[in-house]
Amino acid sequence: MEISFLDRWRRRRDPARGAAAFDEDGDGSGGYAGLLAECELLRSLAEREGVRLDDTTASLEALDQLVPRWRDDEETLQWLGNDAGLYLGTVVVRTVPGAVWRILPGGRPVVRLASGREIDVVSDGQAWAASGVPELSQAYAGIAEV
Repeated sequence: MEISFLDRWRRRRDPARGAAAFDEDGDGSGGYAGLLAECELLRSLAEREGVRLDDTTASLEALDQLVPRWRDDEETLQWLGNDAGLYLGTVVVRTVPGAVWRILPGGRPVVRLASGREIDVVSDGQAWAASGVPELSQAYAGIAEV
């Protein structure tokens, strides 16, 4: 059975490190990167609040302005933080030249910059959901200036 994104994943797999990297030319518009970009809970919350998530830095700024009503619900907080981190990573991958998703051996997605630096965007998203710090737009600015 041929599944296009799995075939590309197998070709891009780095056997020495046990991880996979996805770039815009290979899987940025679909496949695994598309799955990471779904962020269903975050997109649902944003829609209810009138925020359009269009994978731009402006949408990160708009998310930073939301009233954090989710902080009272521990389960929602965890999932929303995960989605916020994946959304941050999606914006980075789509707007910072050379940035790609990389899946660590334990299954955790990180963003690898052209410099080789890896960013744990999910941790940033979870911190944002729990306390608002760092703001997603500030986290992006710190990543993009490298």
